[in-house]
Amino acid sequence: MKDTRDLVVIGGGPGGLVIASVAAQLGLKVTLVEKLDRLGGDCLHTGCVPSKTLIRSAQVAHLMRNGPKYGLPAIEPEIDMQRIIDRVDGVIGHIQQHDDPERFRGFGCEVLFGEARFTGLHEITVGDKLIKARRLVIATGSRPLIPPIPGIDAAGFDTNETIFKRRELPRRFAIIGSGPIGVELAQAFARLGSQVTLLEKSDRVYPVADMDVSDCLAGILQEEGIILRTGVDIRSARRDGDSRQLLLSGGATVECDRILVAAGRRPEISGLGLDVAGVDHTLTGITVDQRLRTSQRHIFAVGDVCGPWQFTHMAEYQAGIVLAGLLFRIPRKVNYRVVPRVTYTDPEIAEVGLNETAAREQGLGYDVARFPLRDIDRAVTDSAGAGFIKILLVKGRIAGASLIGPHAGELIHELALAMQVKAKARAITDLVHAYPTYAQIHRRAVNARYSNLFYSGKVRLLVRLINKLIP
Repeated sequence: MKDTRDLVVIGGGPGGLVIASVAAQLGLKVTLVEKLDRLGGDCLHTGCVPSKTLIRSAQVAHLMRNGPKYGLPAIEPEIDMQRIIDRVDGVIGHIQQHDDPERFRGFGCEVLFGEARFTGLHEITVGDKLIKARRLVIATGSRPLIPPIPGIDAAGFDTNETIFKRRELPRRFAIIGSGPIGVELAQAFARLGSQVTLLEKSDRVYPVADMDVSDCLAGILQEEGIILRTGVDIRSARRDGDSRQLLLSGGATVECDRILVAAGRRPEISGLGLDVAGVDHTLTGITVDQRLRTSQRHIFAVGDVCGPWQFTHMAEYQAGIVLAGLLFRIPRKVNYRVVPRVTYTDPEIAEVGLNETAAREQGLGYDVARFPLRDIDRAVTDSAGAGFIKILLVKGRIAGASLIGPHAGELIHELALAMQVKAKARAITDLVHAYPTYAQIHRRAVNARYSNLFYSGKVRLLVRLINKLIP
């Protein structure tokens, strides 16, 4: 094919950027296409980066109010939402430098802005431009899922795509959905001064986790004044001036000034012309094999558009799998056994591998090593006793872990590495952990699980015999 590109990448989020930059720097003729007028994707502009920046400002406000907990005076902060959002914009702008289109053009990558659409097996159009390619990667991400609530459009609502541009703090804030986005922003806005009502269709908040993790988080959110409404369906929504009302199953009504929909996400595949290219897909995304190839072997997909996890680090991991096949013809396959998952509430929730719910569903026999955060000395010094760790052990090896506590997103990686190298749980206890650190909770949990065996009658008898027979 004359004037054919070696590679076309559709989507300028984390996965697409990694593939485009590496392939271009290694000499391939690469075209990167992004629908919006900027690179970086949802994570940078409307997801991870702005949410964690907002959460940090809310944490500082919370600490100011809770000075007496640390022997300091309580200070009620003056919340200026405009300044907080200015800080959010500043952080995005700083990180955006890494995703400057000119930087990618400097690598030799052609960067185009506009909507890409397949017009054949090996070609797409971007506006009036026809581009032919030997191989293509679809990395178009996902978008918010809007539930079919009668009147929701007329009432008006925000999603993660709009909420970080709002420069006024809502007095009454209703959040639909208590997944990671819902619980994170519920706590953040409550700490900034909103009266938050969190609505969840399931019978508990944060239903993706085990019951004990959900219950612990629910207690923390309620202590901070968040109203939890679980097991409810939203029958309709309406607007009356600046006020909104959500009518719930059972006849109850939630009055609010703003609504945030955080009910999940769906793959961004509309308008791509996948049927023209013969790329199989469902409502959950593009179908791929273990090498991330679609039903057309020269077309790959990475990130939210194919799943199974909607994380930036998942998209980057998948990008590495695709690059191995594209650049070096190494048939690497995905392995999702060890994928850390973090929700940035305060305290954080982190998981890796299986939780108890998944282990039971698989009929897996396992032991649980559990330890409360309140018995970790560093947590005592920090007055941070809420939370615990739970490690699932199968034949002495770690099959998964759940942790709720400060810095859980950092701590989980010790367990992830142990799982990755298939180490025995004993390796955790053999490792010297600095004192006092939160990381000691790993060692304490495993030690607690096996302490009964260690101090058993058989071991006590063995010690007596050894000390009697050997001077």
